[in-house]
Amino acid sequence: MGDGRVCCGPGHEFLILEGVNIIVAKDTPRLLIRQATPADASFMLELLNEPAWRKFIRQHDVNSAPAALDYLEERIFPAYEEGMGFWLVAEKSSQLPIGICGLVKRPYLEQVDLGFGFLELAWGKGFAREAALSVIEYADSVLQLPELWAITVAENAQSITLLEKLSFSFSKTLSNPEGEALELYSLRLRVK
Repeated sequence: MGDGRVCCGPGHEFLILEGVNIIVAKDTPRLLIRQATPADASFMLELLNEPAWRKFIRQHDVNSAPAALDYLEERIFPAYEEGMGFWLVAEKSSQLPIGICGLVKRPYLEQVDLGFGFLELAWGKGFAREAALSVIEYADSVLQLPELWAITVAENAQSITLLEKLSFSFSKTLSNPEGEALELYSLRLRVK
């Protein structure tokens, strides 16, 4: 994928350089979707400590900027080498980060997982949906995945509503390696 090509579907442009995937959603004029960098550690510290993140996603022991940088280096950056990972979502007008959205291959799931998390100040504005649509287009057009999965806890009504708006369907309840019950949603992609 590191051939410097620009591709894909109508309204979406994915610039792929030297194995690094920088995603720009042209039809989402409000958002810039890009790889996180070490300079984003303070944003990750804020996001990982948002009350909703800690309640619905996971509590991490990330309580300082150095710990957030370690989190990025250990959990976020390695997936970029495979053309996946969580990309940082920023408001295009301000360049300020508001969330993350991306694709993850989890060992306990058979398909690639669509994941997202946004600062509470960005809720209710359609940012998560716009970012997710761009990532879904990337999964379909660039990675040519036949299907995407998404997981959430049953209590996370906002994530479930968003997944349903993205045309994901409930598949089943499963447990992660920690024994936590998760709702599994799936979306068949139309590889072009």
